[in-house]
Amino acid sequence: MGKILKKIGIISSLASRYIGIIIIAFSCLAFFWRDGFSWMTNYTSVFLGVIMFGMGLTIKLDDFRAIFSRPKEVVIGAVAQYTIMPVIAWLLCKVMNLPADLALGVILVGCCPGGTASNVITYIAGGDVALSVGMTIVSTLAAPLMTPFLVYVLAGAWVEVSFWAMVISVVKVILIPVLLGVFLRSLAGEHVDKVSDVMPLVSVVAIVMIIGGIVAVNAEKIVSCGVLVLGVVAIHNFCGMMLGFLAAKIFHVEYSRTTAIAIEVGMQNSGLAVSLAAANFAANPLATLPGAIFSVWHNIAGSIFAGIRRAGAENLAELDRIREIDCCNCEKQ
Repeated sequence: MGKILKKIGIISSLASRYIGIIIIAFSCLAFFWRDGFSWMTNYTSVFLGVIMFGMGLTIKLDDFRAIFSRPKEVVIGAVAQYTIMPVIAWLLCKVMNLPADLALGVILVGCCPGGTASNVITYIAGGDVALSVGMTIVSTLAAPLMTPFLVYVLAGAWVEVSFWAMVISVVKVILIPVLLGVFLRSLAGEHVDKVSDVMPLVSVVAIVMIIGGIVAVNAEKIVSCGVLVLGVVAIHNFCGMMLGFLAAKIFHVEYSRTTAIAIEVGMQNSGLAVSLAAANFAANPLATLPGAIFSVWHNIAGSIFAGIRRAGAENLAELDRIREIDCCNCEKQ
């Protein structure tokens, strides 16, 4: 059993690392084999609940200590998360004069909390993973109020938004699964640890099924407006990461934590955006499209950014090593 779990853990690690490529591959498959994936849209909320439950299982009490040990950075990340991304989304919709359905979808993405993929990308980038996890926890726990409120304020010009219906939706697919996962871990932490390496693979499968279903159902619409949405999503994601990076720099946050904040701000829980669009805005079918495309794009862009930051971190480490050698030589002299 131990060997099987170890092998699954290796597969899980690879799946997390190359999630962008996996999503692209299955999105292409869903586009051409629509009948094989379209049924998945009926279970979007269930898949997202599974992902958030898995996130809850990974949260330890020590992670909450990380929040309190890094209050400055957590506050910067949380405030940036719920100001930069929603405002950029709203500005893009206005400037590009997007149709109501697409505008709603873009704003939904912008108003969501940070996604769990940000923790993986931060790890790849050599950033502060504990800070990344802390920011994701804070923004996720704030989501039941912040996400519906921001969507109500920003998307109200395009469509009618029911604030309380959205609150209930977010509580169902985010808060309850996360808290259940945290509770189960607190009761049976040792047993959970044995299968913890499997959970990222479960999350990847769930994300792929969510996006695959959306692509299959919206294949014709992707052909007609996919390039436009991809452009908006790419700009949104890029601006989020760069402004998150700038915010961290303004407050003189050190390198690894700046990396974590930039990634956290730029990478949204786009699965939640898709789920909310499907559950609350059935009359606006295209509203699911920005979330689906964002899920693909932010993993690709995040991986590229992670490569750049990791190289920078390695260069800094090398400079520190050279300085230490020089100091030792000076002391000997």
